[in-house]
Amino acid sequence: MAAKPTVEQFAAEVARALGKRLVALLLYGSWARGTHVPDRSDVNTLLICDAVDEALFVALAPAVRGWTRAGQPAPLILTEREWRESADAFPIEYADMREAHRLLAGRDPWPGIDVDRGHLRRQVEHELMGKLVRLRQAYAHAARGAALRRPARARVARRAGAERGRADRVPGRWARTVGTARAGRSNPAAQEGRSARRGVS
Repeated sequence: MAAKPTVEQFAAEVARALGKRLVALLLYGSWARGTHVPDRSDVNTLLICDAVDEALFVALAPAVRGWTRAGQPAPLILTEREWRESADAFPIEYADMREAHRLLAGRDPWPGIDVDRGHLRRQVEHELMGKLVRLRQAYAHAARGAALRRPARARVARRAGAERGRADRVPGRWARTVGTARAGRSNPAAQEGRSARRGVS
């Protein structure tokens, strides 16, 4: 079995394939932070290049094919212009990447990149509110099943109460019979005595 390519080998292949079109290839995430789990954590990479076109994907294909066959995700791809103009759209991702990254190939892409704290606050609020709304939606769906079961139990209880009420209102000539039957149900000794008299063991 062929050995899996290292991230350094992947970076070298990408650099050879793209030449001057490569701006930067970054390692980010748990492997850059040192918190990865070997053989389990993905090796996350970001490729910044001069432009994205068909020729780029053709050139990248051999390197990416071997990398993904080894179980790793293909790199995220941004043009240099997109990289410089997207910090306000992805402030959490930029801040996290800036804190823990490793330059694998190309030049340092960070000069001139600024993560605005206001943009960061708005994205955090957006993410948290989105999770809160989805949590409430899931809770409403779960509570719906419980709400449907409660009326069914209530109907059974009401029906049982109605039956007891009708039994309490039986005509006088049947009252003694009903009373005797109820007493028998609540007195096991009396039931056993009747069964013995009938010869039932």
